[in-house]
Amino acid sequence: MGILTIFKGEVMRQQIKDQRSSKPSRRQFLKQSGRLLAGSVVTGVALPRIYAAGDHTIRLALVGCGGRGTGAVSDALSATGGPVKLYAMADLFEPRLRSSLSNLKKDFADKLDVPPERRFIGFDAYKKAIDCLSPGDVVLLTTHAAFRPLHFEYAVKRGVNVFAEKSFATDAPSVRRWLKAAEASEKKNLKVGVGFMWRHSAARQETIRRIHDGAIGDVHTLRIYRVHGPVHCPSLPENVNELAFQLQYPNSFTWVSSGFFIDWHCHNIDVACWAKGAWPVSAQGFGGRCYEQAGNQFDHYTVEYTFADGTKLLAFSRHMNGCWNTYSDYAHGSKGSAVLMATLGEPQPKIYKGHNMVPENLIWEFGRNDPNPYRVEWQLLLDAIRQDKPHNEARRAGEAEVAALMGRMATHTGQFLTRDQVLKSDFQFVRDIDGMTFETPAPIHVEPGSFYPAPQPGITKEV
Repeated sequence: MGILTIFKGEVMRQQIKDQRSSKPSRRQFLKQSGRLLAGSVVTGVALPRIYAAGDHTIRLALVGCGGRGTGAVSDALSATGGPVKLYAMADLFEPRLRSSLSNLKKDFADKLDVPPERRFIGFDAYKKAIDCLSPGDVVLLTTHAAFRPLHFEYAVKRGVNVFAEKSFATDAPSVRRWLKAAEASEKKNLKVGVGFMWRHSAARQETIRRIHDGAIGDVHTLRIYRVHGPVHCPSLPENVNELAFQLQYPNSFTWVSSGFFIDWHCHNIDVACWAKGAWPVSAQGFGGRCYEQAGNQFDHYTVEYTFADGTKLLAFSRHMNGCWNTYSDYAHGSKGSAVLMATLGEPQPKIYKGHNMVPENLIWEFGRNDPNPYRVEWQLLLDAIRQDKPHNEARRAGEAEVAALMGRMATHTGQFLTRDQVLKSDFQFVRDIDGMTFETPAPIHVEPGSFYPAPQPGITKEV
């Protein structure tokens, strides 16, 4: 069955459009704020000896042409310090590639050099796009998590610098594969940036520096929230390629995106662990599905993580209409408390004496706009390439992924899990992701017109 016959009619196309537009976009929030990247233009630096292009142009290959990938290219092309050009593109679906290219042309037509012969479609398209690059160039890995480890592995093998969006793996074998490739990338001195842009938020950096300096005493509790409206998946239509259908609704299928607890909440988990200065060693969780349209996962999760010293991280994730919404992070210590993020659009961090976060207890606040961390993360990566400075975030991304997996796996299975259990697990959603084609049977099945089943704690196996 051809890719373009996957969905019938404009109704299904509109459903896909609605699904992609209904969740809040982090890039959209930041773009609407109109902030400019803080910092000076890099001048007078020594360039590395090997460059892909004779004029010191850094060439990009985009693998995964959805909203995340298109936004990441926009951020890369907005960086200063030297020429950057989009040189190759790859995606499973040709209309998505075409749409991405059309959107980028609006603002960056002079920085695009992607003729038809460097536009690749299909499951092996990532190899063809990466093969267009040379040392000093960057591949953007922005598909969903099911394919991230094998794409990263191939880029490292080819000696190409990498920007990888979150999330990074869907199960224990795939996160081990990511970590192995991360080690190889370090040995090759590759520059690797990952989509945890909040690590490059000046507001969070200053707040967490103060926490580490003892501003709230010993950190004993962290609370992180991502609760907002859903992204719904329809029932399976008649006469479609079921694998392609699941790939078109990635956030509804755990095997594709790792599930929204990880794919959407891993930022907050990473920041909380950064504030604590440690990774959790165990987790247990509760969750469920109130609405069938959530796909084969829960639509609400509550996870209790425990660190080696016994302190706790509480993670709350819910995606339903008509409910209380917040997107925020907090830390509590023996001497006070801190707001790590008040809202998605602007973190507005503050530190308080005590745990009542009221004005009379305020002892510090960041007090200014946060430079756009999407732009900052790209500036740092490209500067590192041009100046040949160490810059590799892959191992840290893998550690955050292990923590996120531990929470999701504990919730879906109903088990108390340790980090060691997660790392040693042999459970896999897809045994041969490298060999997948549109002829491959979908990893899970339902009858047309039906919704996919949710996990059953006590029965479901993910370990």
